[in-house]
Amino acid sequence: MALWSGRFVGGVDAFTQEFGASLEVDKNMYAHDIAGSRAHAKMLAAQGVISAEDAASIDAGLAAVKARMDDGSFVFDVNDEDIHMAVEAALIADIGSAGARLHTGRSRNDQVATDLRLYAKDLLMSLMEGNIALRRVLIEKAQAHFGVVMPGYTHLQHAQPVLFSHHMLAYFWMFTRDFARLAAAYDAADANPLGSAALAGTTYPLDRAMTSELLGFDHAIPNSLDAVSDRDYLLDLEYACSVSMMHLSRLCEEIILWSSSEYSFITLSDAFSTGSSIMPQKKNPDFAELTRGKMGRVVGDLVGLLVTMKSLPLAYNKDLQECKEGAIDAAKTLHDCMLCMGGMIETMELNEAAMRKASGQGFMAATDVADYLAKKGMPFREAHAVVGRLVLLCETEGCGLEDLTLEQLKSASNLFEDDIAGELDIDAIVAARTTYGGTGHDAVRVQLDEAAAALAADEASLA
Repeated sequence: MALWSGRFVGGVDAFTQEFGASLEVDKNMYAHDIAGSRAHAKMLAAQGVISAEDAASIDAGLAAVKARMDDGSFVFDVNDEDIHMAVEAALIADIGSAGARLHTGRSRNDQVATDLRLYAKDLLMSLMEGNIALRRVLIEKAQAHFGVVMPGYTHLQHAQPVLFSHHMLAYFWMFTRDFARLAAAYDAADANPLGSAALAGTTYPLDRAMTSELLGFDHAIPNSLDAVSDRDYLLDLEYACSVSMMHLSRLCEEIILWSSSEYSFITLSDAFSTGSSIMPQKKNPDFAELTRGKMGRVVGDLVGLLVTMKSLPLAYNKDLQECKEGAIDAAKTLHDCMLCMGGMIETMELNEAAMRKASGQGFMAATDVADYLAKKGMPFREAHAVVGRLVLLCETEGCGLEDLTLEQLKSASNLFEDDIAGELDIDAIVAARTTYGGTGHDAVRVQLDEAAAALAADEASLA
């Protein structure tokens, strides 16, 4: 019999009991539910609402229930509709009437809200740790291959040469912003709804500051209606996960391209590749593709919760039961994808020769040649046109800018001199980008230092 069945005459329909149950999802939060109950009982005793003896019995009983759940020996009853009822029913069965006093001054509404916030904090902490681990791999890869030149692209067309380290650090900063979003979601979850009861608070003299301290919350939520109905922090969590998955999908797309025969920039480890059931030669970047594909499910989790929350009146509604699975799925998916991506990046091998060869293709010195003319007094727009005509000449003759003779260059502009050779050297082109944030060697060294400092600061914030 359900613990809330006193008002009902008829029995619970078996189908609707199962349809309305959330136990399978709630099992993820058993430790958080028990932690909330232990804090609530201690506070009730401190406030004189229940006796110290009952509180001690409740605390010991809850510890015993948790121990059985920890080791897997706990037997859930078929009538348990959620983790809250399962824990309370077991507690009452174990310790008797003292257990029935646990729910004094509390509702399942503020109880589930407390469980969810505690669980969300744990999920977010794990995600922030995973984010730091991935960013560390990116820095280490950038440091290990400092000086390697590769093509930079716009519109997937050769644009200008860049350092591979610079390319890796672009993703580092994306994931750094993701860390800030995850941290903001953590802060949003770090508020205590316990003591709000069903929606209006309670007549018992509860000390919400005490339960906040016991449970590690930053503060108590000031409005009881908002406390039991707010799921914004889960939206924050799922949004942070969605953006981070989007960044992962971008990196995966590049890894997939780089590992193709057309690029051959990298070779993925066997541990992060699969073969074909029919084509013996294949080595497929399946895990990069799978990570790229999993972005869809995480964005789906976010959209699902947004739609669930749309137009919900205050305060609690059963619709809110649907907020749990998406958040859990989004967090697990991102966590696993970051772990996979970290291993993939750490173990992939660079084909530096292929990257360098590609950097010499596609007229990637064109901008520097135009800058050369502009520095000699030619308006940049005119210089742009001059170099454009030279590129057209090269395409006609099947050569590169570096293959043109000085006589051919001078036929386009008398400003060309022997020193133009330095503007056509790929290493010199890269090194010349010395502005802050640029791809030049000196600029990237500064960036690496700043990246290491940012990573250390974020890691320290979790301590």
